[in-house]
Amino acid sequence: MIFKVLYQEIPNEVPVRERTKSLYYEATNERQVRTQLADRKLNIEFIQPLNDAHLQYEQESEDFVVENA
Repeated sequence: MIFKVLYQEIPNEVPVRERTKSLYYEATNERQVRTQLADRKLNIEFIQPLNDAHLQYEQESEDFVVENA
C-alpha cells in the first residue's frame, strides 16, 4: 500500500502549514512507515493511506516518487 506522509523537516519546531512537505512511501501499514522514517528525524504530521482514486490523482504530479521500506 502507498502512504502519503505529511511532515516538517525541523522536528522540534511547531508545524507551519507553509513549510509542510510530503513524501510517498510503500509499506504494509502506518506503523511500518513510522518505523522506517524514524531515523530521518522528521516531524510527521499525518500519514494517509491512498486509495486507488487518490493514488491515481497523486501520480499525475511531477513530484510523485514512491520510496520503499
